[in-house]
Amino acid sequence: MMILLQLKHFTVLGIATETWVVTETSKSTRGYDEGARQAPLRLLSPLMFRILAVNAMALLILVGGVLYLGQFRDNLIAQRVESLQVQAEIIAGALGETTPEGPEATDIDIALARPIITRLVGPTENRARLFSVSGTMVADSRLLAGHKRVVAEPLQTPMSERPFGEQIQNYIYEFLDMFTRRPEMPPNVDKPGMRAVDFLEVATALEGEAMTQLRVRDDGRAVINVAVPIQRFRRVLGALLLTAQTEDIEAVVRAEQMSTVKIFAAAMAVTMLLSFFLGRTIVRPIGILARAAERVRRGIGREESLPEFSERNDEIGDLSRSLSEMTTALYNQIDAVERFAADVAHELKNPLSSMRSALETLQNSDRQDVRDKLMPILVEDVKRLDRLITDISDASRLDAELTRGQMDPIDLGIMIAMLVDGYKTIDLPEGRSVTCEDFEAGVYMVQGIDGRLGQVWRNLIDNALSFSPQNGTVTITLAKDGKYIVTEVTDQGIGIPEGAEEKIFRRFYSERPEQEAFGGHSGLGLAISKQVVEAHGGSVTASNVLNDDGAVCGACFRVRLPAL
Repeated sequence: MMILLQLKHFTVLGIATETWVVTETSKSTRGYDEGARQAPLRLLSPLMFRILAVNAMALLILVGGVLYLGQFRDNLIAQRVESLQVQAEIIAGALGETTPEGPEATDIDIALARPIITRLVGPTENRARLFSVSGTMVADSRLLAGHKRVVAEPLQTPMSERPFGEQIQNYIYEFLDMFTRRPEMPPNVDKPGMRAVDFLEVATALEGEAMTQLRVRDDGRAVINVAVPIQRFRRVLGALLLTAQTEDIEAVVRAEQMSTVKIFAAAMAVTMLLSFFLGRTIVRPIGILARAAERVRRGIGREESLPEFSERNDEIGDLSRSLSEMTTALYNQIDAVERFAADVAHELKNPLSSMRSALETLQNSDRQDVRDKLMPILVEDVKRLDRLITDISDASRLDAELTRGQMDPIDLGIMIAMLVDGYKTIDLPEGRSVTCEDFEAGVYMVQGIDGRLGQVWRNLIDNALSFSPQNGTVTITLAKDGKYIVTEVTDQGIGIPEGAEEKIFRRFYSERPEQEAFGGHSGLGLAISKQVVEAHGGSVTASNVLNDDGAVCGACFRVRLPAL
C-alpha cells in the first residue's frame, strides 16, 4: 500500500511516466560473478543415460524377437524342403528302376511300385502319391495292399473345458498369429480321385521339372509338397508327390514364441520398474517443485519455500537449487523495492516539508524581508527535488539497461584518458584538477557497456573532486592484477569516516564536506557505481590513504573488472 501511495503522490507531481523498478543485489545480473555457482558440465547426463537405456532395451527386445522368430520358421521350413527333395529323388530313382529295360518302357509297374513306396515312406510321417503319365493317381502311401487305412484322430476338447493355462496359451497364439507374416499359399487338395491337374507341382513334374509348393490346410496349417518326375532313360514315366506336415515345425515355433513371450513379460516388468524409477526420480520431483512454486506464488507470507533436492547430482538437483536461489533472489528484489520506495519517500519528504513550511509562512506573512529570505529556500528545494527525481529515475532504469545492454570490448585506458581531457576543459572550482598517466592502447581491455562504465568513472571523479581541498588533485591509475584490471581514483581530501567504508555505497547515504551546501547531492552516485561494477562481474571498494606518519591524507576508490 505504501508503494501505491507514493506512486499516486508522484502523479500529482507530474512524473508518473517514470518506471520505478530498482534492485539492490550483491551479485551479477548477467552471470559474470566469479563466485556464482554453476551447474557442472557432463558429457552424458545421468537422466539422459537412463532414458536411452530404457528405450534401447525395449527396442532391442522387440526387434530382436520379431527377427529371430521369422528367420527361425523360414530356416526350419527350408531344411524340411531340402530333406524332402532328397527323399523324393531317392524314391523316384527307385521307382524308375521298376520299369522294364529298353526304350519300349512307357509306364510304371504299379505292382512293383507300391511295395517300394510303402517300404521307403512307411517309417516316416510323410505321404507319397504316385501319378501316371496320364495324370491319374495310381498309388497312395496311406493305402496298404489296396485297402484304405483307417486313421483315428482324437476329437479336440472344447475351449471352455480346457484348463485355464491352456486357454491363455491359445489366446496368446491367436494374438501372435495376427502379427505373423505368412506367405500366400494355395489350399491343400485331399479328395478322392485326385488327378495331376489338381496340383501345379505334379503337372510341372510330369513335364520333367521338379517343383516345391507350400499349401495350406483347412485348419490353417501348412503342408510341404515336393513333386519330382520318375524317369527312365530320360523318359518321364510318372510323377511322385511327397507331402510333409509342419505340425512339428509349428510346435517348435510355438515353443519359441512362448519363450519370447516370457522374455517379453520379464522385460516389460523390468521396463515398468525402470519407468517407475524414472517417475520417482524425474516426474515426482518436478511435480513437487511445481506445486511448491505454485504455493509460493499464491502465498502471502514467506513461510512457503521450495524443496531442495541437494543430494541429487543431476539436472533435477540443479533445477531445485536454481529455483530456490531464484525464489530467494525474488524475495530480495521485493525487499529492495520496498526499501527503495521507503528511501525515496523519506528523501522527497524533506524538501517537500521545507517547501510546505516556506509556503505556509509566505501565506501568513506580508513582510517583504521574510519573503526575500523564503524565496531562495523554495528555489533550492525545487532544485533539490529536480536533482532527486533525475537521480532516482536514472537508478530505476539501471537494471533494465544492464539486462538489455550489449556488452562490447572497451579500452579503459582510452576511456579514462578522454574523461580526464574533458575535465581539463572545465574550469573546476578552487583550482582542483584531475590527472592520469598516459595509458598504452589495447592493454587495459574489458567487456562492458560503454555508457554505464563511463558513468562509474564520472561518479567517482565527481565524488573525489567534492572532497578535494583547494588546489587538490584527483589521480587515476590503471594496473593489471592477474585476470583483472584495477582502476584507482585517489583524492587528497579528508578521507572516509572510520567504519563507513561500506555504508557510503548505500542508497541516499551521504557524508558531505562541511563547506558544501546541504542537498547538493542525492546520495545515489556511489550506489549506482557499485551496482554497475558488480553487474560487469567486478567489485568496488573504498579505503583511506595514509601518509608516512599514519595520518589520513585522502581516500582511494578501487574498481576491479575482469580483463578481456
